[in-house]
Amino acid sequence: MPRSQRSKTPPPDDVPLPAPTTPPTPATTTTTTTTNTTTTTTFLFFLLLLVAFFPNLFHLLWTLPLRFLSHSSPAHPPATPPRHPAHPAMWSQKQFTLPARARGSYLITDTVLKELPELKSYKVGLLHLFIQHTSCALSLNENWDEDVRADMSDTLDRIVPEAGPNGEALYRHDAEGPDDLPAHVKSALIGASVSIPIKDGKLATGTWQGIWYLEFRAMKHTRKIMATIQGEKA
Repeated sequence: MPRSQRSKTPPPDDVPLPAPTTPPTPATTTTTTTTNTTTTTTFLFFLLLLVAFFPNLFHLLWTLPLRFLSHSSPAHPPATPPRHPAHPAMWSQKQFTLPARARGSYLITDTVLKELPELKSYKVGLLHLFIQHTSCALSLNENWDEDVRADMSDTLDRIVPEAGPNGEALYRHDAEGPDDLPAHVKSALIGASVSIPIKDGKLATGTWQGIWYLEFRAMKHTRKIMATIQGEKA
């Protein structure tokens, strides 16, 4: 039989035909959507309760994958930052003695520089001077007019007098004379130390600044100063 005739032969009656596909009805689609929404809402509500009542458990579950990845991944050594040549800070300490002086204010900048020639070797740093006594003081003040120093001593005597207007005693502590306690009070007011920056081997004081030694006892006393230098040498 020719091929053209065979292709036109109708199919036998006993071969079943495919069943027609019925599209979903709108009611079925709505029911499925509602079910999905309810499931999502229930899951979110359960998750909210889990976070509220078991925050540690939630954190554990949240970070567990990250911990697994961190353990499974190969460890890399931390990057080493580049090293720069450091200039170590140098320390120097020395004690020196001031000449014996009676009550008054004295400019001692030149004395300090003479006692500490090593200052010239520091490019940048700090000089700390500490007087090791309780009836004298150190200060930074006027370095030109000596009248300022005389006025300072007189002013401190008026602020902390040795006796009352009629000569009556004002203080309990007078073991070393009437000037004993006033000297301690003045020392507390002014202070026992000063710090001065060092720049290029010199003290970086202002034009009119100088280092003062203030003696508050009437009799001459020898005083010791502890000098500490910290900085970078040239």
